[in-house]
Amino acid sequence: MGVLFGYYAAADDQDAGRAILREDGEPRGTGYDEFVVKGIDPVSDLLPAEVLITGRAAEDVKADPRHAHLVAMVGEGEVVTVSLTDTFRDSLASFDPGLLDAVAQGWVASGDFYTPPDADGIDDLAAFLRQLATLAQRAVTREQRLYCWICP
Repeated sequence: MGVLFGYYAAADDQDAGRAILREDGEPRGTGYDEFVVKGIDPVSDLLPAEVLITGRAAEDVKADPRHAHLVAMVGEGEVVTVSLTDTFRDSLASFDPGLLDAVAQGWVASGDFYTPPDADGIDDLAAFLRQLATLAQRAVTREQRLYCWICP
């Protein structure tokens, strides 16, 4: 089936943890503004896109305490939630959507993909960036932060 990644917005880290630490029997992410994808890991795969969108150096992004910060974990890692940086959220929210296709091409050109995506894959990355930018806009409006739950 592959690894699933649920990108979502929450008020804070405690609220974000409740997205996966469910006591109501509902599926993870229920009730949160989210979308789920396969194959775009926020820890490793998303870094080049964040660099391109924010203009920050990769070292600065990695040094940000919110970059891939472990927020919550189910069991021994069956599902985890990590945070995305506030700088990325804010930059995505105000980024020109007409430039996201170019960002997707630059992302692929970064060489960070084990198997570089073909033309359809670049379109998929651009569509992912559009979804994430829209989520970031809503999160900024609601004064929320961005997170991702990961389920191997």
